Amino acid sequence: MSINIDQIKKLREQTGAGVMDAKKVLEETGGDLEKSAKILMDKGLAKLEKRSDKLAGEGLVFSYIHTGAKVGSLLLLGCETDFVAKTEEFQKLGKEIAMQVATEDYTDVATLTESEYVRDGSKKIGDLIKETVVKLGEKIEIRAFVRYSVK
Repeated sequence: MSINIDQIKKLREQTGAGVMDAKKVLEETGGDLEKSAKILMDKGLAKLEKRSDKLAGEGLVFSYIHTGAKVGSLLLLGCETDFVAKTEEFQKLGKEIAMQVATEDYTDVATLTESEYVRDGSKKIGDLIKETVVKLGEKIEIRAFVRYSVK
């Protein structure tokens, strides 16, 4: 099967993979985008497991105030370099997790990462983090969070 440039482009947008990696995996799967994305995700996570001992000493603080200003949250999201902290993907992830923190009174990071993502119940917050980790190639971790509400 011949792989066209649109398929490669779409797979790269989903996974952040290089052109040749995307093309190779698409050829292996017969052009199946879903299977290809899963294979690339698994390969990316395997590479990143080797980096798990790295320090996520950089990062940003994110905030979220819900409509009506009765509930808000702060989140410290860590990564390895300030370069990654400045990327659109990292900042989008931080905003989404800060919003998630405001939805419920989570007790710890493990509970938060295992919770269903409010915008897409088929995903967990941990899945969002893994997807971003694979795209950016760096360790990303929730270092601290707090939820405030007016009672």
